[in-house]
Amino acid sequence: MASYTYVPSGVCSRKIFFDIEDGKLYNVSFVGGCDGNLKAISKLLEGKSAQQAVEILKGNDCAGRGTSCADQLARAVEQALEEE
Repeated sequence: MASYTYVPSGVCSRKIFFDIEDGKLYNVSFVGGCDGNLKAISKLLEGKSAQQAVEILKGNDCAGRGTSCADQLARAVEQALEEE
């Protein structure tokens, strides 16, 4: 299992942590941001395809920022998958 830490940009969350094993996401967590929503995203993604998470979350916008915590997670996962 590979563990990743990502420092997001342009959003309220300050760090994103996640693991990828056999192409699936585990242990997604955020520091900062909208606590309840981010916990829900984490629960929904547990054990799901990392690539599918990128496809679903990439481009999600929060308040006209051009990004969101979910989009930042997608970018982080996409980067991690490219590194694997």
